[in-house]
Amino acid sequence: MKAIKSYQGKKVLVLGLGKSGINAAELLVRLGAKVTINDLKTPKDPTIIKNLQAKGIKVITGSHPLELAEQNELMVKNPGIPYTNPLVKAAQAAGLPIITEPELAYEILEAQLVAVTGTNGKTTTTTLITLMLDQERTAGRAYAAGNIGIPASQVAQKATAKDVMVTELSSFQLLGITKLRPHIAVITNIYEAHTDYHGSRANYVKAKLRITKNQTAEDYLIINWDAEEWRKLSEKSAAQIIPFSRKQVVPTGAYQQGEYLYFKGEKIIKAADIKIPGGHNIENALAAIAAAKLMGQSNQAICQVLRTFSGVKHRIQYVMTVKQRKFYNDSKATNMEACERALSSFTQPTVLLAGGLDRGFTFERLIPYFKHVRAMICFGETAKLMAAAGKAAGVKQIDFTQDVVSAVPLAYKLSQPGDVVLLSPACASWDQYPTFEVRGDRFIKAVENLATEQEEN
Repeated sequence: MKAIKSYQGKKVLVLGLGKSGINAAELLVRLGAKVTINDLKTPKDPTIIKNLQAKGIKVITGSHPLELAEQNELMVKNPGIPYTNPLVKAAQAAGLPIITEPELAYEILEAQLVAVTGTNGKTTTTTLITLMLDQERTAGRAYAAGNIGIPASQVAQKATAKDVMVTELSSFQLLGITKLRPHIAVITNIYEAHTDYHGSRANYVKAKLRITKNQTAEDYLIINWDAEEWRKLSEKSAAQIIPFSRKQVVPTGAYQQGEYLYFKGEKIIKAADIKIPGGHNIENALAAIAAAKLMGQSNQAICQVLRTFSGVKHRIQYVMTVKQRKFYNDSKATNMEACERALSSFTQPTVLLAGGLDRGFTFERLIPYFKHVRAMICFGETAKLMAAAGKAAGVKQIDFTQDVVSAVPLAYKLSQPGDVVLLSPACASWDQYPTFEVRGDRFIKAVENLATEQEEN
């Protein structure tokens, strides 16, 4: 951890009492700042507030007092809180700089930084890169951090110059960076997402591109080369461009040609040897290969990870087989692109569990991907819209249920031996669950209960 003095005596407002907010507040105190943390909600566990107060942190919950904007010199904002929030707007009006927790982490980071963003695949890619960089390592270690669930500020305090921090960054987090400069940045892809937060797709794209805003010719931007838009975005970066592609040979990057994956003409691994299913995971593997090779990793280390890594939780995660039905948890599929990728990963008859938060979309674009769908079970705010797409696709069995828990036993009844039962909602979870992780965990528990019941029968 770098010993920096820029926060000594500075009055800092941390907005949001989540995991990243608590870590940011504690780090700021360690750096000598006078910290206030504010949240609209009061945590159910009173020890959270007591522990913060014991460290000299002022805690205000239950409201967003606008005067806090006038009383502080900097705001560290929870990325999920929109810029339309009254306190955030008051901070902007008062001229407060507003950053997010990864920016704070970067200021103290001694380790090398690899940063990953994208609409889909960023968690899997972040995990693959971390595992690859940790394989056969003789000094230091690779840490995964950021939007993957481990606050970057927590990791940055313990990472040394011998280490590397691989950080997943969301568009929300990227809006709050000023100096953050990854040596290697990765953009997995950019689709339609979070327009309710950003206001437009153009703003969303600009937020994603901030991952490379501070890079120079000494750095690298690994970017998906399979869409013209993404190729043009690379022109806005000052970094060395390393493309990856499933569709064409890119001699300066990573690509699939025939049965094999290559990096700059060097054969790395047979595509069929990659353990996690789906064409989208070929893309994730290519991005990870590029990052690992740029960091000097051996083909042996890279292949060992790709042959053994079984996937990230909630991302086409194999749960278990119940009476010859394979259950998969893809709760992270919070948009249509992710659902399309999940459906494309299987050729077996599939019972699809889908639905969730209504963001004003209809689901006709999913119709071409329903060719293997035997039955659909729809829930949440978009249940009827999802069912309409299934009906248009000719899915013969479409049922409605309350939530993912009640969908599991129904899916079992509608399936046959050899089928896949796939939770891939194509929607955010917030109409029924606080996070996609909670939704996925409820699904897993329901499958486990189903397996127990079937064993007893």
